[in-house]
Parts: sequence; C-alpha cells; structure tokens
Amino acid sequence: MSAVVWTAVGSLAAWLWLLLGQGFFWRTDVRLPPRGEPDDWPSVCVVVPARDEAAVLPDSLPSLLAQDYPGRAEIFLVDDGSSDGTGELARELARLHGGLPLTVGSPGEPPAGWTGKLWAVRHGIGLARARAPEYLLLTDADIAHAPDSLRELVAAARTGGFDLVSQMARLRVESAWERLVVPAFVYFFAQLYPFRRIAVRGSRTAAAAGGCVLLRADAAERARIPDAIRQAVIDDVALARAVKGGGGHIWLGLAERVDSVRPYPRLHDLWRMVSRSAYAQLRHNPLLLAGTVAGLAVVYLVPPIALFVGLATGSVWAATAGGLAWLLMTATYLPMLRYYRQPLWSAPLLPVTAFLYLLMTVDSAVQHYRGRGAAWKGRTYARPDTALDES
Repeated sequence: MSAVVWTAVGSLAAWLWLLLGQGFFWRTDVRLPPRGEPDDWPSVCVVVPARDEAAVLPDSLPSLLAQDYPGRAEIFLVDDGSSDGTGELARELARLHGGLPLTVGSPGEPPAGWTGKLWAVRHGIGLARARAPEYLLLTDADIAHAPDSLRELVAAARTGGFDLVSQMARLRVESAWERLVVPAFVYFFAQLYPFRRIAVRGSRTAAAAGGCVLLRADAAERARIPDAIRQAVIDDVALARAVKGGGGHIWLGLAERVDSVRPYPRLHDLWRMVSRSAYAQLRHNPLLLAGTVAGLAVVYLVPPIALFVGLATGSVWAATAGGLAWLLMTATYLPMLRYYRQPLWSAPLLPVTAFLYLLMTVDSAVQHYRGRGAAWKGRTYARPDTALDES
C-alpha cells in the first residue's frame, strides 16, 4: 500500500483511540456536579486581576456585585497598572450598582520572576487574607456571572469535597472568526485535559480555567499559590497542577451561566490569544513543537487529503480510511458546536480550524525565538514557563 494509505490508516487508528480512549473528551455533559445547600455558607473573597479592562468592566463587574450569596462575600479588584482608568471605573460601577463590597487595590509593577497577572493575584489574595475567607474566587475581569454563580460554586465544592472547582466560561461567538475558532479552542483544550479525568484522585490530569476558579484558602496556602507558579504564563493549568500535586481534590467542567464578554472580532485577535501561550504549553521544547505539528497534520489534515486523493486516484483504501477518520472527527466535534449553539453543518470545517491552530503554534515558537516571548497587554514574558517545565 502507498504512503498515503498507510498515513490515512494511522489517522483513522488515532481517531478510534481518541473516540474511546481519551476520557470521552468530546462529550460536553461535564457540568457542575450534583450539589446541595451546605449547613452554613462560608465566607468568600473574590479576587479580580484587571489590566486595561475599562472596555469590558461595565458588562462584567456588575454581575459580581449582584451575586446572590447567603454568606459573607467581598470583592477585591486589583488594578494592574492600567492606563485606561480601570480602577476608577470599577469604583464608579460599585457606587452605581451597590451590592457586594468592593475594594480596589494596586500592586505596582511586578518584580523580576513574576508575570503581571499572578503578581496582581498575589496582591489580591494578600488583601483578602485580612478577612480570613474560607474560599477564594479567582475570576477574570471579562467574566460575567449569573446571580447565583457564587452560590452554586460553593455548594458544589462543599457537597463534593473539592478544594478547587473551576468552570470554563462560555466564550463569545458572535463574529465569523469567533464562530470558526472559539468552539475548536475549547474542544482542543478538552482533548489535552479530559474533564472526566481531572476530578479523579490520583490521576495525573490537572487543569483549570482561569476565568472562574473557586479555591479553598487553606488549599491555596498548602500549594503556595500563587508564589509556586509565579512565572507561569498558562497560570490556570499550573495552579490546578500545584493544588492537585499537594493532595487537593479538583474539578473542571463547562459553564452554563458564566460567560466571557471579551470580543475577538478579528482573526488577529484570536491569533494573539492562542499564540501568546501555545509554545509555553509545549515547554519551549523544539522536539515537542515538531511532534505537535506532525500530530496535528496526521490527525486533522490527513483525513480530508486522503479522501480527496483516494477519490482522485481510485485508491479505495485511502478514500475509505480518510473518509472514516474525517467522519469520526466531525462526529466528535458536534457536541461542542451544539454547546456553543453553532450550526452543525460547520463541523466538517474542523480541519481548516486545526490548520490555523497549527500556524498559530508555529508562530508562537517563532515569536519566542525572536525574543518576544508571550506578549500580553504591553508586557512580554520571554522566560520559559518554569511552572510547566517542572511538572
């Protein structure tokens, strides 16, 4: 048989394994676990790192201020060197909307060895520590929460005995590029970190979604959060690994009423979101980069190529193997499209999106070796992601 046939058969075998052997990553029914109301509602401090977020705060911060939580809760927004009036806008929104108490702090520029966001988180946790909360809710400035979000998170943590409960916020899918790229972003993340395995004690799979993380304060202290992950560009995954590595019980699933309000209207915006951390995910390792590019090509690009080549040359084996692999790929993508309320006919376009992600990953490596590192909001982190390298 030709090389095309063998490669197509290899791709089909990969998809059979992904379908059945990768924690059913393609299913989207991992939502907040069964929960009941606790006997008492513990105190919670909400920590919101924010840098130049004036454009999204009016759509997100009021949702935190309006949380319907039976216990004591307080918000600490950390203005991380913003130049757009983020801190003052937050105070004004609190005056207009009322609700939970809000404190706005500013940590100053991060010292060497810290990413800006984690330095802001450290400052926020330091402010919260004076209140001696039992839980910390770490949430990004672009995340809007339903009024009962905090109540449901705490109930899930208490009922399930979790030290960390995280929800992957539903990202915005309004522009054409968002509709093409965003559902695949979550699909690929779940493929790397199958949600069902994360909650299994003793498993090596650990991840969180940084936009919504409820964390027991004592678990944070045991894991030395955020100091232990101070250099991590992919801070949510590093945080989950640190907590689970310290014996904590963690959970991650898809959100139902926790949404990101940040727009990504252009391909450039999405490209920057992915490429800023893609090579850090690969531990800045050229061999892992080469393996990832090859893997993406074999798993996502070979099936349609093999199908069309087989049809053009009359190779039944190539066309059959490629077609079946593409069919499995499409079938596993349908639940994510349904979760994002996108038309199911777009599922066969996943190879196109995968090719874009391949290019974004390569571009991330190119930027790293040009000395630009992981750039975000005016800061560049050129050093390797140590927290990931040591895991």
